[in-house]
Amino acid sequence: MNYETVIGLEVHAQLLTKSKMFCSCSTDYINAPPNTHVCPVCLGMPGTLPIVNRKAVEYTAMTALALNCTINDSTKFDRKNYSYPDLMKGYQISQYDAPVGRQGCLTIDSNRTKKRINITRVHLEEDVAKLWHKEGYSLIDVNRSGVPLMEIVSEPEISSPEEARDYLIMLHSILRYLEVSTCNMEEGSFRCDANLSIRPKGSRKLLSKVEVKNMNSFKAVYQAMKYESKRQRSVLEEGGELVQETRGWVDEKGVTVSQRGKEYADDYRYFPEPDLPPLIFDKTWIEEIRVKLPELPEARKQRFMAQYGVPLYDASILTSSKALASYFENCLELMDKGKAKLISNWLLGDFSRLLNATNTNIETTKVSPEHLAEMVNLVDEGIISGPASKAVFEEMFYSGKRANAIAAEKELSQISDVAKVRGAVKKVIANNAKAVSDYKAGKQQALMFITGQVMKTTRGRANPALVKEILIQELGGKQVA
Repeated sequence: MNYETVIGLEVHAQLLTKSKMFCSCSTDYINAPPNTHVCPVCLGMPGTLPIVNRKAVEYTAMTALALNCTINDSTKFDRKNYSYPDLMKGYQISQYDAPVGRQGCLTIDSNRTKKRINITRVHLEEDVAKLWHKEGYSLIDVNRSGVPLMEIVSEPEISSPEEARDYLIMLHSILRYLEVSTCNMEEGSFRCDANLSIRPKGSRKLLSKVEVKNMNSFKAVYQAMKYESKRQRSVLEEGGELVQETRGWVDEKGVTVSQRGKEYADDYRYFPEPDLPPLIFDKTWIEEIRVKLPELPEARKQRFMAQYGVPLYDASILTSSKALASYFENCLELMDKGKAKLISNWLLGDFSRLLNATNTNIETTKVSPEHLAEMVNLVDEGIISGPASKAVFEEMFYSGKRANAIAAEKELSQISDVAKVRGAVKKVIANNAKAVSDYKAGKQQALMFITGQVMKTTRGRANPALVKEILIQELGGKQVA
């Protein structure tokens, strides 16, 4: 029987606030000693009262608006009850039937096909503590407990591992543009759980749902979905039965493993949080948030193509990162906009290569937009040759020096002096009699060889156009001024 895959994603993003969701403890827990950013509230002590973090609510509303959600007139918090060792109170303050935002959508471009993925809800909750598993025992660090956590739940409308990956990449980019989260997957500030089912092709009835956890990269999500989709088909083909369960992704082995039975909503025994009143959203406040929304990746991509004439591929990569897109535009503010493609080529080529090789962010690079624009102009004006520019740029990247200073220091400036180029041409002609003879016999390849020898003699510094012109003249062509 032919089956089709159905995936729904639950994305958790830690919000970039200074204090926790329901207390004033610092959220900067990554480098802090264990159990130092804690208080009676986030430790879950009896008799403590939570207070809502206004900035976290604002960031959640901002995200919901960016995802085309309807903002509810009011929202409330609920208690989600379950007993895990990392849950300090024995319940989590979350949201159930009255989230901040609902009925949104996100359009992805997967395999050159646009697809709209509907978003069920965007809601707010608190993160849990972190367990450190040792041999035979576990330790608990409460620093993370209570950090504001936003959850974005998609409808089960994702049809393949590729679409799941593309959805996450787009959502990750949007949150970075909004600057509501660091979205660092390695640190856990952007996490994803996936619900995957299969069903007979053409049927509306889903078979048992499996939740997959512990995926900490886009690649891991793609591979886990691919594996799980294949595993479920194999179970049925072998005569087995699928069960609703939670499975964990083991990255080292490339498999999912069963962890526990999957809970239903009723198992959590949701009820309204008695210590927090409902929040009523003022429409003026919501509109103020809407006005502050930045230009988002898709809109910026379309503008880059229309305004600067860069192709779709370039525009897609340039706008995938807010910092990269801003760097690109900062360069163009200093030069002719017609050179947009030249800047794009550098950013997506040698610049990206060196950033990746050194694990450097473009925000902290030593090459400023002013320095890159200056170097591109020097190449375009023929002061630095194309081959020499790569060496100049690499020195700029590591030293922070300007292009003209490096070119002068390393004698890399392009030679456009007619007398100097003519001298190099005559020397090469004198030393390559056979190639000269071949050229005069009509073999055009010989001219390319002679040109290469001139460039080699001048260490790539001779102006290529001038070299060709003088060569033709010296070999019996037109005179050069």
